[in-house]
Amino acid sequence: MALIRSLAPASASSRSGFVGTMRPYVSRVGLGVLAAVVILALWWLVLIVFNVQPFVGKTPLDVWQYLFANELAAENRAFVIQQVAQSLIDSAIGFVAGLTAAFVLAAIFMVVRGVENAVMPLALLLQSVPLIAMAPIIILIFGRTSATLAVMGGLVVLFPALITIVFGLRSASPTMVDLIAVYGGGPMTILRKVAVPSALPAVFAAVKISVPGAITGALIAEWLATGQGVGGAIVSAVGQAQIDLVWALGTVITIVSIALYSLVGLMEAAVLRRVGVTATTLR
Repeated sequence: MALIRSLAPASASSRSGFVGTMRPYVSRVGLGVLAAVVILALWWLVLIVFNVQPFVGKTPLDVWQYLFANELAAENRAFVIQQVAQSLIDSAIGFVAGLTAAFVLAAIFMVVRGVENAVMPLALLLQSVPLIAMAPIIILIFGRTSATLAVMGGLVVLFPALITIVFGLRSASPTMVDLIAVYGGGPMTILRKVAVPSALPAVFAAVKISVPGAITGALIAEWLATGQGVGGAIVSAVGQAQIDLVWALGTVITIVSIALYSLVGLMEAAVLRRVGVTATTLR
């Protein structure tokens, strides 16, 4: 009996710890489901309120039938999945290019202060110019290749990620920075030992905002340059009046974007909880 009594508190404690660990994840999933319901309701409501003709405006039920219920559903799904997969590959190119550039520039700004004054105005200028306006020049320089995807996707990702990461690196404790400096640590040591660990919430915030940005950049590049993936397929479908396909492509790529964003959020919660850092300073 004594053994049972001694094990009972430990068992209750472990259950409590498990529930506490899972609560944030369950909360995120619940919010995601609620957001999906609201989006579907708004989708239907907009079509009704604005009296959009059925030939042009497709409901969630129409998209479901196109992908899962009609006699060509299997072929439709296969085509949509193929195009979405291509767009995800294209998005990954811009995502990696933009985030890598943002990390490198942010680190240089921290180590060599004068560089920021020279580079940031150029970054602001690029951010203020619409990507569609720059697209012809980018295509002329790099051609209709993966380099164009990297540049166009990278430009969409770069500036928001750069600002967020720089903010995170500068949120390091001044006391810790002074302590490292007193013991002879230089800018690189401060960056490695203090700034980077304190910037973890900012890094995850940059990754989250970069996911939909990279997908947007990839769709624009596909539309204007490569003619492949979801961007190219939508242009082709509009030209052939395949409205069901247009809505299906738009719906699936949107769901994938939201899912990836949510996945990064779950990874953020798990990693920050493990290292004992909170993300409240960025929210």
